[in-house]
Amino acid sequence: MNGIPARVDAVWRIDGARVVATLAKMTGDVGLAEDLAQEALVEALRQWPRDGVPDNPGGWLTAVAKRRAIDQWRRRDRLDDRYRAMAATLEEATESDWEPIDDDVLRLVFTACHPVLSREAQVALTLRIVAGLSTEEIARMYFVPVATVQQRIVRAKKTISAARIPFASPEPAEWKDRLAGVLSVVYLVFTEGYAATTGPEWMRADLATEALRLGRTVAALLPREPEAHGLVALMELQASRFAARTRPDGTPILLTDQDRTRWNRSQIVRGRAALERADALGRGRGPYALQAAIAECHAVAPSADDTDWDRIVVLYEALGRIAPSPVVELNRAAAVSMATGPASALRIADELAAQGALRGSHLLPSVRGELLARLGRTEEAVSEFTAAAALVGNDRQRQVLLDKAARLRTL
Repeated sequence: MNGIPARVDAVWRIDGARVVATLAKMTGDVGLAEDLAQEALVEALRQWPRDGVPDNPGGWLTAVAKRRAIDQWRRRDRLDDRYRAMAATLEEATESDWEPIDDDVLRLVFTACHPVLSREAQVALTLRIVAGLSTEEIARMYFVPVATVQQRIVRAKKTISAARIPFASPEPAEWKDRLAGVLSVVYLVFTEGYAATTGPEWMRADLATEALRLGRTVAALLPREPEAHGLVALMELQASRFAARTRPDGTPILLTDQDRTRWNRSQIVRGRAALERADALGRGRGPYALQAAIAECHAVAPSADDTDWDRIVVLYEALGRIAPSPVVELNRAAAVSMATGPASALRIADELAAQGALRGSHLLPSVRGELLARLGRTEEAVSEFTAAAALVGNDRQRQVLLDKAARLRTL
């Protein structure tokens, strides 16, 4: 049967987190759960071309993985009573046993974000087992070698096992200590859904929707944490544009060209309400709330030209002070170009280039290409767009950049 590898990959991306969560709940071991799920995927690649794709592929994967777990337990020389009881209960595992239990996915996130792990390990492990991203995709997101990501994931699973970290929600007193890591990875999952780093599609709305659901749950559990509400506000406001971000054939539509009547007004209202909840706590805006405020400026503007670009520049300046990064500076440059013109913005971008920031990423040459084009420096702009296209991993984004270069060549 043609296309089975792609179908298996799609099933993993959609259902992988819930499969792993179900297995982690059963085994009490996140690392083992992910290994079992991977073995089930290999079995799917072997069986589905022969037998066809099952009606409930997520359930099929879970059932196969459960049976493999039971087989492993039975092969051990000394099975303790707990494993004997599990094997007896789960022996008749079937596809119908599998249910997408939302709380288990959130529990999986909190387990992967345990403070015994470094932040880098938390992010890598969560993106792997919750978002279903490959090590190549994670490496591209962080501009690090694939081997580095692989090592982080392996070490993280070994640490969780060695530290005997249970697959369980933390006690209420522990929530705040875990919050920063959880919010960070939830937003990274959303970001991958908003603009996929690799693959044939520009967006992965299913991934973004799952991140938004997780974010809402965290905010409901911790209503006194402003950044939880700030993150929800940011995701709601960005997700409100999804329907307008692509044409029917999947071709991307950039922000300035979007039909704003297609933006989801209900999500904009929810996003602004979440930002108001964050502000009402009276502890100032953190990085997520500031980004939400930037998204709000876009959401309320009737057009790109009518956007309050001066306010966006100020918000990026504030964001750069509390959460400095080359990406924030690059976004500030883009806002400056709209507020005061491309020349001053290009100076910011050139300074980033001189510092070697974002090396290996398409982001900097993409922005420099836009600025150079607006300044009439066509040949340089073509060179930047071409360089950016060579660096980008997403097929749709690559084509956008190549099309920009092609249009400039005709001028």
